[in-house]
Amino acid sequence: MNSLFDNHKLGPIELSSRVVMAPMTRVRASATGIPSESAALYYAQRASAGLIVSEGISPSKQGQSEPNIPGLYNDEQEAAWRPVTAAVHDAGGRIFAQLMHGGRVGHPEINDMQPVGASAIAAQGTIFNSGGRLAFVTPVEMSVAQIHEQIEVFVDSAKRAINAGFDGVEIHGANGYLIQQFLSDNSNQRTDQYGGSHENRARFAIEVATAVSAAIGADRVGIRFSPGGKFHDMNESDPAGLYSTLVGSLNQLGLAYLHILETASSEINDDIRKGWDGTLMVNPATVGSATFTGMDDADRWLERGADLIAFGRYYISNPDLVRRLRDGLGLTEPDLDTFYSGGDKGYIDYPEATAR
Repeated sequence: MNSLFDNHKLGPIELSSRVVMAPMTRVRASATGIPSESAALYYAQRASAGLIVSEGISPSKQGQSEPNIPGLYNDEQEAAWRPVTAAVHDAGGRIFAQLMHGGRVGHPEINDMQPVGASAIAAQGTIFNSGGRLAFVTPVEMSVAQIHEQIEVFVDSAKRAINAGFDGVEIHGANGYLIQQFLSDNSNQRTDQYGGSHENRARFAIEVATAVSAAIGADRVGIRFSPGGKFHDMNESDPAGLYSTLVGSLNQLGLAYLHILETASSEINDDIRKGWDGTLMVNPATVGSATFTGMDDADRWLERGADLIAFGRYYISNPDLVRRLRDGLGLTEPDLDTFYSGGDKGYIDYPEATAR
């Protein structure tokens, strides 16, 4: 079994450990999608991770899911990310940009645009906005031509990410955002080539991954899923069959990694590992879980064949998490009240551990 602290070769880059900082929304960007001036320090403080996956970054204005989410779809945003990636690299780290298109998870009051989706079906529930919570609206069902346009949105943003100095990109196909909206039965009621069968509902994810890989190189592209996950009103009635189809097709692309959350049964997750030939990253947690994903969970998954382990909220409060885990040092509890509050408090003010 591999150790959590072993090196790992990921495409063209060498990771110093198998510890990954998971993507986590922090809503510190400007109203125009420019990352916070403190973002460079925030990520550099955590550069001892084998790999950092950035917070979700909107690949287009229409794809923005919440207020103050950073973007990567214009020159100003691209330029603003360069100091962030440079700070991480100067500190010896590696960083991928997570491209997160909200699809129907959005609202006109957030970005002055109507959300788009696989079908004209609103999610049940509400979405955060600076003035409170808003009921989800019915998205525009995309035509086939509009689907192809959204694929190009991912491609253009991925190119900008590489230009901005990111080592690669992670396509967000989890947690109820646009790509999972095509995978899920209740959000995809299409009768064309993008709906119905497993192959059809997986088509959009595969086409996005294929196009982004052609643009920047498959060995710089990861993709994230939450098999069977319910977040943002998802319902995949047959995750075993769906992800068998999806993983089988993606496996042919030579992607840098497949990233899954532990949202499915052990049997489904084991089948995904068996069906995936490349690097498997696992986040042994569910969305909103307050339980610490620690060494026990990491070792459990490494024993089951995972290559990389992604840690979430405890990376917020423990910038030197690799050292703390390796040396058995105590962990600082995160302040939940500052997760999405904006500003530097609870962002760049968590200290490193003092020596024992």
